[in-house]
Amino acid sequence: MNTELKDQFISQWKKYFNNADLPITYYYTDVPEKATIMSSSGKWNCLICQLQKVRSGESLAFSADSVKCGGAKRYLGFAEKIRPNFEYFLSCGIAGEMEGERYIQTPQLVADLIKKQKKMDIHGKYIVFKRWDNLDKNDNPDVAIFFATPDVLSGLFTLANYDQSEPDSTIAPFGAGCGSIVYFPFIEKDSGRPRAVIGMFDVSARPCVPEGVLTFSVPMVKFMKMISYMDDSFLITDSWKKVQKRIK
Repeated sequence: MNTELKDQFISQWKKYFNNADLPITYYYTDVPEKATIMSSSGKWNCLICQLQKVRSGESLAFSADSVKCGGAKRYLGFAEKIRPNFEYFLSCGIAGEMEGERYIQTPQLVADLIKKQKKMDIHGKYIVFKRWDNLDKNDNPDVAIFFATPDVLSGLFTLANYDQSEPDSTIAPFGAGCGSIVYFPFIEKDSGRPRAVIGMFDVSARPCVPEGVLTFSVPMVKFMKMISYMDDSFLITDSWKKVQKRIK
């Protein structure tokens, strides 16, 4: 990571977004430097809940063994298989055997959704999550993830479209909370026109984040451009200053 760029963004972020939370980042590696390696033992825990520690400044490294949720294993690229009867779990369930989450109307729709998912091409035994200010020169993050209130989100959303004529520089695909911050932006980073991803609409993951907070995840290749535009964009206008006053 270019430490000058890191420090530049911290300064710009404070200038335009006050004391709003810095983003967290992730990358894959075989050698997780300066990160706590999560234990492969212990009970099931939602990855989104565990990321609260990263938002507070602790760096964490997860392997396939330390991710207890089957869905998270898949959305982090550690597994391709999904649990048996997943199409019923996500939809209507199976009477007397499994309660369905009822997020999708029918098992057939779930099966079709799964077929459309692309494989993640990851390289590394661990996925390391670090807050932006904890990155060092040896880190090479794939994605920056903001846990943002609506006013902060409006600034990020608008900045993401600053150099585009297309109206869809940001997408909000259906998926698990971990999918919205890891899987979808990871897939976007290798596309011809990488897009940001708004997420954390997953009802099951919502208890792990504060009310009034969603996520904005952006591939680094796009995020570095966004940083370069900040001082020329709407962020210097009176229109933004009116919004900025409300950002705590």
